[in-house]
Amino acid sequence: MATEEKAEKKQWRRTVSAPADLAKRGGDIMDHEMMDMLLEGCVKIDASDLHLTFGEPPVYRRHGQMIEMSGFKLMGHEDMIEACNVFLGQNTPDNRYWARYYESGGADIAYTLGDLARFRVSVFQQRQHPALALRMIPYTMLTFEQLGLSERHMIPLLTRPRGIILTTGPTGSGKSTTLASMINWINENRSVHIVTIEEPIEYYHPNKRSLINQREVGVDVITFAEAVVRNMRSDPDIILLGEMRDLETMRAALQAAETGHLVFATLHTVSAPKTIDRLVTAFPAAEQEEIRAMLSTSLAAVIAQELVPRCDKDGRIAAHEVMMGEAAGSAAIGNLIRERKTSQMRTTIQSSANLGMKLMEQSLAKFVNEGKIEFLEGFNRSNEKTDFLTFVDSERIPAGFTFKDE
Repeated sequence: MATEEKAEKKQWRRTVSAPADLAKRGGDIMDHEMMDMLLEGCVKIDASDLHLTFGEPPVYRRHGQMIEMSGFKLMGHEDMIEACNVFLGQNTPDNRYWARYYESGGADIAYTLGDLARFRVSVFQQRQHPALALRMIPYTMLTFEQLGLSERHMIPLLTRPRGIILTTGPTGSGKSTTLASMINWINENRSVHIVTIEEPIEYYHPNKRSLINQREVGVDVITFAEAVVRNMRSDPDIILLGEMRDLETMRAALQAAETGHLVFATLHTVSAPKTIDRLVTAFPAAEQEEIRAMLSTSLAAVIAQELVPRCDKDGRIAAHEVMMGEAAGSAAIGNLIRERKTSQMRTTIQSSANLGMKLMEQSLAKFVNEGKIEFLEGFNRSNEKTDFLTFVDSERIPAGFTFKDE
């Protein structure tokens, strides 16, 4: 049965051949040299991720699709242990990464592959075996044009003295890349003190016009929230939070923005209105009005994004929803936050293109109309399907397509 299942899987999973120097070592136990060769494969085939799982060969993610490496052995338990040792070090009682793995079932660490790339390494347990997911972090920073964002509207946003800018989207949507590019622009164009708080540190930022201090949770500081509070005393102008995971981190970020800092952070939400709801409802009911008041005046922008496979060439393209807050000149959005009317935000976003706002559906429909993405890709990623259909040119809608908005 297992052989039949494997044969069936081979019919639908795309493959890439292992390089000759790696294929000839396919029967050896995993070691540092083999791991580096696998990671070099990410760079060579422009893959975003490498996955190592017990009972499977190495699998890459390229432009959103999973690609299996053929000509390489299936990973055994000892291979998985040795692969973990490459990144976490030897499993000794005083190794904090292994201690975290046993305590929580996973550990995160950053790894540098010479001058080629950095990787965010996630080690976790599944079916009583270790597994690894490695996300490539390119060294090259993207421009606003490459990100698909308007330079005319982004520069005023990044030169503000205070406020909070949230980059949101599902896992793998490029949030970290967008944030890193924003920080890089500030680093090159403003003389300020920037503090980043991440787990792990993904992009290394050399000091340019700005002074940058980068702190890693679990290494340099215990928690995100603790780092924000402590760094308020270190004279920061700008604070970047890799992720707002819990209530205390959200509270600390909002307080930092309200007290005169420019704060960047990420959330796993798919639209600007849902981001506001997510932040407010994370707090106890007794605090929600106070949080609404803080957020209404301190919010500078929410940038929600999706990476969508292209149909005109290889690669993916970023679709965005952008909402500017009161701190960036939109009093209307501030009022809607205070009045608990997030359902009306979409109308304000759609009618405020002059401020740089746009709906995700407008961005997706534009790519469909330009022939850059397939109609169904845009439709499936839309939060409001009916709105998406109104933005798409009629000739781009496939014949026979029907949709009933329930």
